[in-house]
Amino acid sequence: MKYYPSVLSSFFSGQTQKRNIRLLLKFLLVLACLVCVYSVVFHFLMAAEGREFSWITGFYWTLVVMTTLGFGDVTFTQDPGRAFSILVLLSGVIFLLILFPFTFIKFFFSPWMEAESRSRAPRSLPPETRDHVLLTCYEPVSTALIDKLTDHRRDYALIVGDLQQALTLHDQGIRVAVGNVDDPETYRKMRIERASLVVAASTDEMNTNIAFTVRELNERVPIVATANSPYSVNILEMAGCSRVLQLYEILGRSLAGWTMAGDCRANVIGQFDELIVAEAPALGTPLVGKTLAESKLRETIGVNAVGIWERGRFEIPTPETVIQRTSILVLAATERNLSAFDDVYSFYHLYRQAGDPVIIVGGGRVGNAVAERFKEKEISCQIIDKNPRRLQEEQHFVLGDAADLRILKKAGIEKAPAALLTTHDDAMNIYLTKYLRSLRPEMQILSRANLERNVSTLHRAGADFVMSYASLGANAIFNFLEKEDTLMLAEGLNIFHLKAPPSLVGKALSQARIREETQCTVVAIKADGQLMINPDPKVPLRENAEIVLIGSREGEKKFLRVFGP
Repeated sequence: MKYYPSVLSSFFSGQTQKRNIRLLLKFLLVLACLVCVYSVVFHFLMAAEGREFSWITGFYWTLVVMTTLGFGDVTFTQDPGRAFSILVLLSGVIFLLILFPFTFIKFFFSPWMEAESRSRAPRSLPPETRDHVLLTCYEPVSTALIDKLTDHRRDYALIVGDLQQALTLHDQGIRVAVGNVDDPETYRKMRIERASLVVAASTDEMNTNIAFTVRELNERVPIVATANSPYSVNILEMAGCSRVLQLYEILGRSLAGWTMAGDCRANVIGQFDELIVAEAPALGTPLVGKTLAESKLRETIGVNAVGIWERGRFEIPTPETVIQRTSILVLAATERNLSAFDDVYSFYHLYRQAGDPVIIVGGGRVGNAVAERFKEKEISCQIIDKNPRRLQEEQHFVLGDAADLRILKKAGIEKAPAALLTTHDDAMNIYLTKYLRSLRPEMQILSRANLERNVSTLHRAGADFVMSYASLGANAIFNFLEKEDTLMLAEGLNIFHLKAPPSLVGKALSQARIREETQCTVVAIKADGQLMINPDPKVPLRENAEIVLIGSREGEKKFLRVFGP
Protein backbone atom coordinates (compact mmCIF):
# COMPACT_ATOMS: atom_id res chain seq x y z
CA MET A 1 0.00 0.00 0.00
CA LYS A 2 2.82 2.45 0.80
CA TYR A 3 3.95 2.38 -2.86
CA TYR A 4 0.54 3.21 -4.39
CA PRO A 5 0.87 7.04 -4.27
CA SER A 6 4.26 6.95 -6.00
CA VAL A 7 3.02 4.28 -8.43
CA LEU A 8 -0.04 6.38 -9.34
CA SER A 9 2.12 9.47 -9.74
CA SER A 10 4.55 7.63 -12.01
CA PHE A 11 1.75 5.89 -13.91
CA PHE A 12 -0.15 9.05 -14.85
CA SER A 13 2.86 11.36 -15.33
CA GLY A 14 4.21 10.16 -18.69
CA GLN A 15 2.78 10.96 -22.11
CA THR A 16 2.90 7.29 -23.15
CA GLN A 17 0.84 6.26 -20.14
CA LYS A 18 -1.72 8.98 -20.82
CA ARG A 19 -2.03 7.84 -24.44
CA ASN A 20 -2.45 4.23 -23.31
CA ILE A 21 -5.21 5.21 -20.90
CA ARG A 22 -7.03 7.11 -23.68
CA LEU A 23 -6.84 4.07 -25.98
CA LEU A 24 -8.14 1.80 -23.25
CA LEU A 25 -11.04 4.16 -22.53
CA LYS A 26 -11.91 4.31 -26.27
CA PHE A 27 -11.98 0.52 -26.41
CA LEU A 28 -14.25 0.33 -23.37
CA LEU A 29 -16.52 2.98 -24.93
CA VAL A 30 -16.81 0.98 -28.17
CA LEU A 31 -17.56 -2.16 -26.14
CA ALA A 32 -20.24 -0.36 -24.12
CA CYS A 33 -21.88 0.97 -27.30
CA LEU A 34 -21.85 -2.53 -28.80
CA VAL A 35 -23.58 -3.95 -25.69
CA CYS A 36 -26.23 -1.22 -25.86
CA VAL A 37 -26.91 -1.87 -29.58
CA TYR A 38 -27.19 -5.62 -29.00
CA SER A 39 -29.62 -5.03 -26.13
CA VAL A 40 -31.87 -2.86 -28.33
CA VAL A 41 -31.84 -5.43 -31.16
CA PHE A 42 -32.64 -8.14 -28.59
CA HIS A 43 -35.89 -6.36 -27.69
CA PHE A 44 -36.97 -5.98 -31.33
CA LEU A 45 -36.38 -9.65 -32.13
CA MET A 46 -38.13 -10.83 -28.95
CA ALA A 47 -41.08 -8.59 -29.82
CA ALA A 48 -41.18 -10.25 -33.26
CA GLU A 49 -41.50 -13.60 -31.48
CA GLY A 50 -44.32 -12.19 -29.33
CA ARG A 51 -42.37 -11.90 -26.09
CA GLU A 52 -41.45 -8.90 -23.95
CA PHE A 53 -38.59 -8.49 -21.46
CA SER A 54 -37.24 -5.65 -19.32
CA TRP A 55 -34.22 -3.60 -20.32
CA ILE A 56 -32.22 -5.20 -17.51
CA THR A 57 -33.00 -8.60 -19.02
CA GLY A 58 -31.79 -7.32 -22.41
CA PHE A 59 -28.41 -6.26 -20.98
CA TYR A 60 -28.24 -9.49 -18.98
CA TRP A 61 -28.83 -11.66 -22.10
CA THR A 62 -26.26 -9.69 -24.12
CA LEU A 63 -23.50 -10.02 -21.52
CA VAL A 64 -24.25 -13.70 -20.89
CA VAL A 65 -23.95 -14.53 -24.60
CA MET A 66 -20.90 -12.31 -25.24
CA THR A 67 -19.02 -13.87 -22.33
CA THR A 68 -20.02 -17.36 -23.56
CA LEU A 69 -21.56 -18.23 -20.20
CA GLY A 70 -24.80 -19.30 -21.91
CA PHE A 71 -27.12 -19.88 -18.95
CA GLY A 72 -29.99 -20.77 -21.36
CA ASP A 73 -32.75 -19.19 -19.26
CA VAL A 74 -33.51 -16.59 -22.01
CA THR A 75 -33.31 -17.93 -25.60
CA PHE A 76 -34.69 -17.26 -29.05
CA THR A 77 -37.03 -19.83 -30.66
CA GLN A 78 -36.84 -18.62 -34.27
CA ASP A 79 -34.00 -18.51 -36.81
CA PRO A 80 -33.54 -14.68 -36.96
CA GLY A 81 -33.02 -14.62 -33.20
CA ARG A 82 -30.68 -17.60 -33.29
CA ALA A 83 -28.64 -15.99 -36.11
CA PHE A 84 -28.40 -12.85 -33.98
CA SER A 85 -27.26 -14.97 -31.03
CA ILE A 86 -24.42 -16.39 -33.16
CA LEU A 87 -23.36 -12.85 -34.12
CA VAL A 88 -23.37 -11.72 -30.48
CA LEU A 89 -21.45 -14.83 -29.42
CA LEU A 90 -18.72 -14.42 -32.06
CA SER A 91 -18.28 -10.70 -31.39
CA GLY A 92 -18.10 -11.45 -27.66
CA VAL A 93 -15.33 -13.98 -28.25
CA ILE A 94 -13.40 -11.41 -30.28
CA PHE A 95 -13.97 -8.39 -28.05
CA LEU A 96 -14.08 -9.88 -24.53
CA LEU A 97 -11.92 -12.98 -24.76
CA ILE A 98 -9.25 -11.76 -27.20
CA LEU A 99 -9.13 -7.98 -27.63
CA PHE A 100 -10.09 -6.95 -24.09
CA PRO A 101 -7.39 -9.04 -22.27
CA PHE A 102 -4.76 -7.98 -24.81
CA THR A 103 -5.76 -4.31 -24.57
CA PHE A 104 -5.94 -4.39 -20.78
CA ILE A 105 -2.52 -6.04 -20.43
CA LYS A 106 -0.79 -3.85 -23.03
CA PHE A 107 -2.28 -0.48 -22.13
CA PHE A 108 -2.88 -0.82 -18.39
CA PHE A 109 -1.43 -3.84 -16.59
CA SER A 110 2.08 -3.75 -18.12
CA PRO A 111 2.50 0.04 -17.68
CA TRP A 112 1.21 -0.32 -14.12
CA MET A 113 3.79 -3.03 -13.34
CA GLU A 114 6.53 -0.91 -14.90
CA ALA A 115 5.47 2.07 -12.79
CA GLU A 116 5.51 -0.13 -9.69
CA SER A 117 9.01 -1.36 -10.57
CA ARG A 118 10.19 2.23 -11.05
CA SER A 119 8.82 3.16 -7.63
CA ARG A 120 10.69 0.24 -6.02
CA ALA A 121 13.90 0.81 -7.99
CA PRO A 122 13.91 4.46 -9.09
CA ARG A 123 16.33 5.96 -11.58
CA SER A 124 16.68 9.14 -9.54
CA LEU A 125 16.59 10.15 -5.88
CA PRO A 126 14.16 12.75 -4.50
CA PRO A 127 15.34 16.38 -4.82
CA GLU A 128 15.46 16.79 -1.03
CA THR A 129 17.97 13.92 -0.60
CA ARG A 130 21.21 15.01 1.10
CA ASP A 131 24.11 13.65 3.18
CA HIS A 132 23.64 10.21 1.65
CA VAL A 133 26.21 7.55 0.80
CA LEU A 134 26.34 6.25 -2.76
CA LEU A 135 27.51 2.66 -3.22
CA THR A 136 28.47 1.62 -6.74
CA CYS A 137 28.87 -2.14 -6.35
CA TYR A 138 27.07 -4.90 -4.46
CA GLU A 139 29.67 -7.23 -2.92
CA PRO A 140 30.59 -8.42 0.62
CA VAL A 141 32.10 -5.10 1.77
CA SER A 142 29.09 -3.13 0.53
CA THR A 143 26.72 -5.62 2.17
CA ALA A 144 28.42 -5.18 5.55
CA LEU A 145 28.55 -1.40 5.09
CA ILE A 146 24.82 -1.25 4.30
CA ASP A 147 24.08 -3.04 7.59
CA LYS A 148 26.22 -0.53 9.49
CA LEU A 149 24.67 2.48 7.75
CA THR A 150 21.19 1.13 8.49
CA ASP A 151 22.00 0.61 12.18
CA HIS A 152 23.25 4.19 12.47
CA ARG A 153 20.32 5.55 10.42
CA ARG A 154 22.52 6.98 7.70
CA ASP A 155 20.88 7.46 4.33
CA TYR A 156 22.35 5.57 1.38
CA ALA A 157 21.59 4.34 -2.12
CA LEU A 158 23.05 1.36 -3.96
CA ILE A 159 23.41 1.97 -7.71
CA VAL A 160 22.57 -1.14 -9.74
CA GLY A 161 22.63 -1.39 -13.52
CA ASP A 162 20.18 -4.29 -13.94
CA LEU A 163 16.51 -3.65 -13.10
CA GLN A 164 15.76 -7.24 -12.10
CA GLN A 165 18.72 -7.34 -9.72
CA ALA A 166 17.60 -3.99 -8.30
CA LEU A 167 14.09 -5.33 -7.66
CA THR A 168 15.51 -8.45 -6.00
CA LEU A 169 17.71 -6.34 -3.72
CA HIS A 170 14.82 -4.01 -2.94
CA ASP A 171 12.75 -6.98 -1.82
CA GLN A 172 15.62 -7.82 0.56
CA GLY A 173 15.21 -4.42 2.20
CA ILE A 174 18.06 -2.59 0.42
CA ARG A 175 17.53 0.91 -0.94
CA VAL A 176 18.50 0.69 -4.60
CA ALA A 177 18.50 2.98 -7.62
CA VAL A 178 18.88 1.94 -11.24
CA GLY A 179 21.69 3.45 -13.29
CA ASN A 180 25.07 2.88 -14.93
CA VAL A 181 27.98 3.66 -12.62
CA ASP A 182 30.08 5.02 -15.50
CA ASP A 183 27.39 7.48 -16.69
CA PRO A 184 27.57 11.08 -15.40
CA GLU A 185 23.79 11.39 -15.77
CA THR A 186 23.37 8.65 -13.18
CA TYR A 187 25.21 10.69 -10.55
CA ARG A 188 23.25 13.82 -11.41
CA LYS A 189 20.08 11.88 -10.71
CA MET A 190 21.65 10.49 -7.52
CA ARG A 191 22.09 14.08 -6.22
CA ILE A 192 25.90 13.81 -6.20
CA GLU A 193 26.19 17.50 -5.30
CA ARG A 194 24.70 16.77 -1.87
CA ALA A 195 26.16 13.29 -1.22
CA SER A 196 28.43 12.73 1.79
CA LEU A 197 30.46 9.83 0.31
CA VAL A 198 30.90 7.68 -2.79
CA VAL A 199 32.11 4.10 -2.30
CA ALA A 200 33.82 2.29 -5.19
CA ALA A 201 34.48 -1.35 -4.31
CA SER A 202 34.58 -2.99 -7.75
CA THR A 203 37.63 -3.85 -9.85
CA ASP A 204 40.53 -1.39 -9.95
CA GLU A 205 39.71 -0.46 -13.54
CA MET A 206 36.03 0.20 -12.80
CA ASN A 207 36.87 2.09 -9.62
CA THR A 208 39.13 4.38 -11.66
CA ASN A 209 36.30 4.97 -14.15
CA ILE A 210 33.87 5.75 -11.31
CA ALA A 211 36.30 8.23 -9.72
CA PHE A 212 36.83 10.11 -12.99
CA THR A 213 33.07 10.17 -13.66
CA VAL A 214 32.23 11.52 -10.21
CA ARG A 215 35.01 14.12 -10.32
CA GLU A 216 33.61 15.38 -13.62
CA LEU A 217 30.54 16.53 -11.68
CA ASN A 218 31.81 17.17 -8.15
CA GLU A 219 35.34 17.95 -7.00
CA ARG A 220 34.54 17.99 -3.29
CA VAL A 221 32.58 14.84 -2.49
CA PRO A 222 34.82 12.24 -0.76
CA ILE A 223 35.46 9.01 -2.69
CA VAL A 224 36.65 5.81 -0.99
CA ALA A 225 37.92 3.04 -3.26
CA THR A 226 39.32 -0.42 -2.67
CA ALA A 227 42.45 -1.51 -4.54
CA ASN A 228 43.25 -5.11 -5.37
CA SER A 229 46.71 -4.33 -6.73
CA PRO A 230 49.31 -2.13 -4.99
CA TYR A 231 50.12 -0.65 -8.40
CA SER A 232 46.58 0.75 -8.61
CA VAL A 233 46.83 2.94 -5.52
CA ASN A 234 48.55 5.88 -7.24
CA ILE A 235 46.28 5.61 -10.28
CA LEU A 236 43.14 5.71 -8.12
CA GLU A 237 44.48 8.67 -6.15
CA MET A 238 45.27 10.53 -9.38
CA ALA A 239 41.75 9.75 -10.60
CA GLY A 240 40.39 11.64 -7.61
CA CYS A 241 39.89 9.12 -4.81
CA SER A 242 40.10 10.62 -1.32
CA ARG A 243 41.10 7.34 0.32
CA VAL A 244 42.32 4.10 -1.25
CA LEU A 245 42.07 0.97 0.91
CA GLN A 246 44.27 -2.05 0.28
CA LEU A 247 42.08 -4.36 2.31
CA TYR A 248 44.09 -7.48 1.50
CA GLU A 249 47.21 -5.77 2.79
CA ILE A 250 45.46 -4.51 5.94
CA LEU A 251 43.93 -7.94 6.55
CA GLY A 252 47.24 -9.77 6.11
CA ARG A 253 49.24 -7.45 8.34
CA SER A 254 46.56 -7.54 11.03
CA LEU A 255 46.52 -11.34 11.04
CA ALA A 256 50.30 -11.34 11.28
CA GLY A 257 50.16 -8.99 14.24
CA TRP A 258 47.84 -11.33 16.09
CA THR A 259 50.00 -14.40 15.55
CA MET A 260 51.63 -15.79 18.66
CA ALA A 261 55.01 -15.89 16.91
CA GLY A 262 54.60 -12.25 15.88
CA ASP A 263 55.14 -9.22 18.06
CA CYS A 264 51.71 -9.73 19.68
CA ARG A 265 51.67 -6.28 21.16
CA ALA A 266 48.30 -4.85 22.16
CA ASN A 267 46.44 -3.75 19.03
CA VAL A 268 44.84 -0.33 19.30
CA ILE A 269 41.26 -0.48 17.99
CA GLY A 270 40.09 2.95 19.04
CA GLN A 271 41.18 6.23 20.54
CA PHE A 272 39.07 8.98 22.02
CA ASP A 273 41.19 11.87 23.26
CA GLU A 274 43.67 10.30 25.72
CA LEU A 275 41.59 7.11 26.11
CA ILE A 276 42.96 4.15 24.15
CA VAL A 277 41.02 0.92 23.68
CA ALA A 278 43.17 -2.04 22.64
CA GLU A 279 43.00 -5.82 22.30
CA ALA A 280 45.69 -8.14 23.63
CA PRO A 281 45.83 -11.96 23.38
CA ALA A 282 46.42 -13.79 26.64
CA LEU A 283 47.90 -16.82 24.90
CA GLY A 284 51.44 -17.54 26.06
CA THR A 285 51.40 -15.09 28.99
CA PRO A 286 51.25 -15.69 32.77
CA LEU A 287 47.73 -14.25 32.70
CA VAL A 288 46.28 -17.57 31.49
CA GLY A 289 44.49 -19.37 34.32
CA LYS A 290 44.19 -16.31 36.53
CA THR A 291 41.06 -14.36 37.39
CA LEU A 292 40.94 -10.67 36.59
CA ALA A 293 41.26 -9.91 40.27
CA GLU A 294 44.37 -12.09 40.51
CA SER A 295 45.96 -10.49 37.42
CA LYS A 296 46.08 -7.08 39.18
CA LEU A 297 46.30 -5.35 35.78
CA ARG A 298 44.66 -2.21 37.06
CA GLU A 299 46.64 -2.00 40.28
CA THR A 300 50.10 -2.78 38.89
CA ILE A 301 50.01 -1.44 35.31
CA GLY A 302 47.02 0.91 35.23
CA VAL A 303 45.04 -0.81 32.45
CA ASN A 304 41.45 -1.86 32.91
CA ALA A 305 40.01 -5.00 31.24
CA VAL A 306 36.57 -3.86 30.05
CA GLY A 307 35.82 -6.98 28.04
CA ILE A 308 36.98 -10.44 27.04
CA TRP A 309 36.74 -11.75 23.49
CA GLU A 310 36.44 -15.55 23.56
CA ARG A 311 36.37 -17.19 20.10
CA GLY A 312 33.75 -14.92 18.61
CA ARG A 313 31.87 -14.22 21.85
CA PHE A 314 32.24 -10.91 23.66
CA GLU A 315 31.73 -10.93 27.41
CA ILE A 316 31.63 -8.22 30.07
CA PRO A 317 34.05 -9.62 32.68
CA THR A 318 33.75 -9.67 36.46
CA PRO A 319 36.64 -9.85 38.96
CA GLU A 320 36.06 -13.64 39.13
CA THR A 321 36.28 -14.15 35.35
CA VAL A 322 39.06 -16.63 34.51
CA ILE A 323 41.41 -15.73 31.65
CA GLN A 324 41.71 -18.67 29.21
CA ARG A 325 44.44 -19.42 26.66
CA THR A 326 42.06 -18.38 23.88
CA SER A 327 40.99 -15.14 25.61
CA ILE A 328 41.57 -11.76 24.02
CA LEU A 329 41.54 -8.98 26.59
CA VAL A 330 39.90 -5.69 25.68
CA LEU A 331 41.81 -3.01 27.55
CA ALA A 332 41.03 0.64 28.30
CA ALA A 333 44.07 2.70 29.23
CA THR A 334 46.21 5.72 28.53
CA GLU A 335 49.06 5.48 26.02
CA ARG A 336 51.65 5.35 28.81
CA ASN A 337 49.89 2.52 30.67
CA LEU A 338 49.37 0.54 27.46
CA SER A 339 53.07 0.79 26.66
CA ALA A 340 53.82 -0.55 30.14
CA PHE A 341 51.53 -3.51 29.44
CA ASP A 342 53.37 -4.25 26.18
CA ASP A 343 56.73 -4.05 27.90
CA VAL A 344 55.66 -6.70 30.41
CA TYR A 345 53.69 -9.21 28.33
CA SER A 346 54.84 -9.06 24.68
CA PHE A 347 58.18 -10.51 25.87
CA TYR A 348 56.56 -13.86 26.68
CA HIS A 349 55.38 -14.44 23.10
CA LEU A 350 58.74 -13.73 21.55
CA TYR A 351 60.65 -15.80 24.09
CA ARG A 352 58.48 -18.90 23.91
CA GLN A 353 58.03 -19.14 20.16
CA ALA A 354 61.38 -18.10 18.71
CA GLY A 355 62.74 -20.25 15.90
CA ASP A 356 59.70 -22.35 14.98
CA PRO A 357 58.21 -21.48 11.56
CA VAL A 358 54.62 -20.32 11.25
CA ILE A 359 52.48 -22.06 8.61
CA ILE A 360 50.61 -19.87 6.13
CA VAL A 361 48.00 -21.67 4.02
CA GLY A 362 47.44 -19.72 0.82
CA GLY A 363 50.00 -17.75 -1.17
CA GLY A 364 47.65 -15.09 -2.48
CA ARG A 365 47.56 -11.41 -1.63
CA VAL A 366 46.62 -11.92 2.04
CA GLY A 367 49.12 -14.72 2.52
CA ASN A 368 51.92 -12.70 0.95
CA ALA A 369 51.03 -9.70 3.12
CA VAL A 370 51.35 -11.93 6.19
CA ALA A 371 54.70 -13.29 4.96
CA GLU A 372 56.03 -9.77 4.28
CA ARG A 373 55.09 -8.73 7.81
CA PHE A 374 56.90 -11.77 9.24
CA LYS A 375 59.92 -11.00 7.09
CA GLU A 376 60.09 -7.50 8.55
CA LYS A 377 60.03 -9.01 12.06
CA GLU A 378 62.55 -11.74 11.09
CA ILE A 379 60.04 -14.50 11.87
CA SER A 380 60.35 -17.79 10.01
CA CYS A 381 57.32 -18.98 8.02
CA GLN A 382 56.30 -21.59 5.45
CA ILE A 383 53.68 -20.89 2.78
CA ILE A 384 51.60 -23.82 1.51
CA ASP A 385 49.92 -23.36 -1.87
CA LYS A 386 48.80 -25.60 -4.71
CA ASN A 387 49.60 -23.05 -7.42
CA PRO A 388 53.26 -23.23 -8.55
CA ARG A 389 52.97 -19.79 -10.19
CA ARG A 390 52.77 -18.24 -6.72
CA LEU A 391 56.15 -19.67 -5.74
CA GLN A 392 58.47 -16.78 -4.90
CA GLU A 393 61.12 -17.95 -2.44
CA GLU A 394 61.57 -21.68 -2.72
CA GLN A 395 63.00 -22.10 0.78
CA HIS A 396 59.83 -20.60 2.32
CA PHE A 397 57.32 -22.24 -0.03
CA VAL A 398 55.79 -25.73 0.07
CA LEU A 399 53.95 -26.77 -3.07
CA GLY A 400 50.91 -28.96 -2.40
CA ASP A 401 47.53 -29.35 -0.72
CA ALA A 402 47.32 -28.32 2.95
CA ALA A 403 44.78 -31.13 3.49
CA ASP A 404 47.60 -33.63 2.80
CA LEU A 405 49.35 -34.62 6.03
CA ARG A 406 52.64 -35.19 4.18
CA ILE A 407 52.59 -31.59 2.96
CA LEU A 408 51.82 -30.33 6.46
CA LYS A 409 54.69 -32.32 7.91
CA LYS A 410 57.01 -30.95 5.24
CA ALA A 411 55.94 -27.43 6.31
CA GLY A 412 56.65 -28.24 9.96
CA ILE A 413 53.18 -28.83 11.42
CA GLU A 414 54.61 -30.79 14.37
CA LYS A 415 56.38 -27.75 15.85
CA ALA A 416 54.67 -24.76 14.28
CA PRO A 417 53.39 -22.36 16.95
CA ALA A 418 50.59 -21.09 14.73
CA ALA A 419 48.82 -21.56 11.41
CA LEU A 420 47.16 -18.82 9.36
CA LEU A 421 44.45 -19.75 6.85
CA THR A 422 44.31 -17.05 4.19
CA THR A 423 42.53 -18.69 1.25
CA HIS A 424 39.57 -16.91 -0.34
CA ASP A 425 37.41 -20.05 0.09
CA ASP A 426 35.57 -20.00 3.43
CA ALA A 427 34.58 -23.66 3.12
CA MET A 428 38.25 -24.63 2.73
CA ASN A 429 39.24 -22.47 5.70
CA ILE A 430 36.57 -24.11 7.88
CA TYR A 431 37.70 -27.59 6.80
CA LEU A 432 41.37 -26.86 7.44
CA THR A 433 40.60 -25.26 10.82
CA LYS A 434 38.91 -28.43 12.02
CA TYR A 435 41.64 -30.60 10.52
CA LEU A 436 44.54 -28.66 12.05
CA ARG A 437 42.79 -28.43 15.41
CA SER A 438 42.50 -32.24 15.47
CA LEU A 439 46.21 -32.57 14.62
CA ARG A 440 47.52 -29.93 17.04
CA PRO A 441 44.99 -29.04 19.78
CA GLU A 442 47.38 -26.59 21.42
CA MET A 443 48.40 -24.70 18.25
CA GLN A 444 47.10 -21.20 17.59
CA ILE A 445 44.89 -21.06 14.48
CA LEU A 446 43.98 -17.79 12.78
CA SER A 447 41.70 -17.57 9.79
CA ARG A 448 40.39 -15.16 7.24
CA ALA A 449 36.64 -15.06 6.55
CA ASN A 450 35.34 -13.64 3.30
CA LEU A 451 31.68 -13.54 4.36
CA GLU A 452 30.42 -12.43 7.76
CA ARG A 453 28.05 -15.36 8.07
CA ASN A 454 31.01 -17.79 8.19
CA VAL A 455 32.77 -16.12 11.13
CA SER A 456 30.86 -18.00 13.83
CA THR A 457 31.34 -21.28 11.94
CA LEU A 458 35.10 -20.78 11.88
CA HIS A 459 35.10 -20.14 15.63
CA ARG A 460 33.07 -23.31 16.22
CA ALA A 461 35.51 -25.25 14.05
CA GLY A 462 38.30 -24.23 16.43
CA ALA A 463 39.81 -20.97 15.14
CA ASP A 464 41.30 -18.82 17.89
CA PHE A 465 41.02 -15.64 15.89
CA VAL A 466 38.98 -14.71 12.79
CA MET A 467 39.03 -11.58 10.69
CA SER A 468 36.39 -10.83 8.09
CA TYR A 469 37.38 -9.12 4.87
CA ALA A 470 33.87 -7.67 4.58
CA SER A 471 33.70 -6.31 8.13
CA LEU A 472 37.21 -4.88 7.95
CA GLY A 473 36.35 -2.97 4.78
CA ALA A 474 32.94 -1.81 6.02
CA ASN A 475 34.39 -0.51 9.29
CA ALA A 476 37.25 1.27 7.55
CA ILE A 477 34.84 3.01 5.16
CA PHE A 478 32.34 3.89 7.90
CA ASN A 479 35.08 5.31 10.11
CA PHE A 480 36.27 7.45 7.20
CA LEU A 481 32.71 8.71 6.80
CA GLU A 482 32.58 9.53 10.52
CA LYS A 483 36.07 11.11 10.33
CA GLU A 484 37.46 8.62 12.83
CA ASP A 485 40.57 6.46 12.86
CA THR A 486 38.98 3.56 14.73
CA LEU A 487 39.67 0.14 13.21
CA MET A 488 37.97 -3.13 14.06
CA LEU A 489 40.68 -5.72 14.54
CA ALA A 490 38.72 -8.53 16.19
CA GLU A 491 35.83 -9.70 14.09
CA GLY A 492 32.53 -8.48 15.55
CA LEU A 493 34.02 -6.26 18.26
CA ASN A 494 33.17 -2.57 18.08
CA ILE A 495 34.03 0.62 19.88
CA PHE A 496 31.72 3.53 19.22
CA HIS A 497 30.94 6.89 20.72
CA LEU A 498 27.98 9.20 20.40
CA LYS A 499 26.19 12.03 22.10
CA ALA A 500 24.19 10.85 25.12
CA PRO A 501 20.73 9.87 23.81
CA PRO A 502 17.79 11.84 25.28
CA SER A 503 16.50 8.64 26.91
CA LEU A 504 19.70 8.46 29.03
CA VAL A 505 20.15 12.13 29.92
CA GLY A 506 19.78 12.66 33.66
CA LYS A 507 20.17 8.96 34.45
CA ALA A 508 23.12 7.37 36.21
CA LEU A 509 24.81 4.43 34.49
CA SER A 510 23.61 2.15 37.29
CA GLN A 511 20.00 3.18 36.51
CA ALA A 512 20.34 2.97 32.73
CA ARG A 513 21.11 -0.79 32.82
CA ILE A 514 23.14 -0.52 29.60
CA ARG A 515 25.12 -3.70 30.28
CA GLU A 516 22.03 -5.73 31.12
CA GLU A 517 20.01 -4.45 28.15
CA THR A 518 22.68 -4.43 25.42
CA GLN A 519 25.83 -6.23 26.64
CA CYS A 520 27.79 -3.04 25.93
CA THR A 521 29.87 -1.25 28.53
CA VAL A 522 30.58 2.46 28.92
CA VAL A 523 34.34 2.94 29.13
CA ALA A 524 34.42 6.74 29.23
CA ILE A 525 32.28 9.86 29.42
CA LYS A 526 33.31 13.27 28.10
CA ALA A 527 31.55 16.29 29.61
CA ASP A 528 32.59 19.95 29.72
CA GLY A 529 35.88 19.14 28.01
CA GLN A 530 36.90 16.55 30.60
CA LEU A 531 37.23 12.83 29.89
CA MET A 532 36.34 10.41 32.66
CA ILE A 533 37.79 6.94 32.03
CA ASN A 534 35.86 4.14 33.76
CA PRO A 535 33.29 6.66 35.07
CA ASP A 536 31.47 6.48 38.38
CA PRO A 537 28.23 4.52 37.74
CA LYS A 538 26.32 6.78 40.15
CA VAL A 539 27.03 10.05 38.30
CA PRO A 540 24.09 11.11 36.06
CA LEU A 541 24.69 11.75 32.37
CA ARG A 542 24.60 15.38 31.28
CA GLU A 543 22.75 16.62 28.24
CA ASN A 544 25.75 17.38 26.02
CA ALA A 545 27.93 14.55 27.27
CA GLU A 546 29.58 12.07 24.90
CA ILE A 547 29.72 8.42 25.88
CA VAL A 548 32.27 5.89 24.62
CA LEU A 549 31.04 2.30 24.54
CA ILE A 550 32.46 -1.06 23.60
CA GLY A 551 30.60 -4.24 22.75
CA SER A 552 29.92 -6.85 20.12
CA ARG A 553 28.35 -6.06 16.75
CA GLU A 554 25.00 -7.30 18.04
CA GLY A 555 25.45 -5.29 21.22
CA GLU A 556 25.96 -2.11 19.20
CA LYS A 557 22.81 -2.83 17.20
CA LYS A 558 20.84 -3.47 20.38
CA PHE A 559 22.08 -0.24 22.00
CA LEU A 560 21.06 1.85 18.98
CA ARG A 561 17.69 0.11 18.91
CA VAL A 562 16.95 0.42 22.64
CA PHE A 563 18.35 3.86 23.43
CA GLY A 564 18.56 5.48 20.00
CA PRO A 565 21.49 7.31 18.38
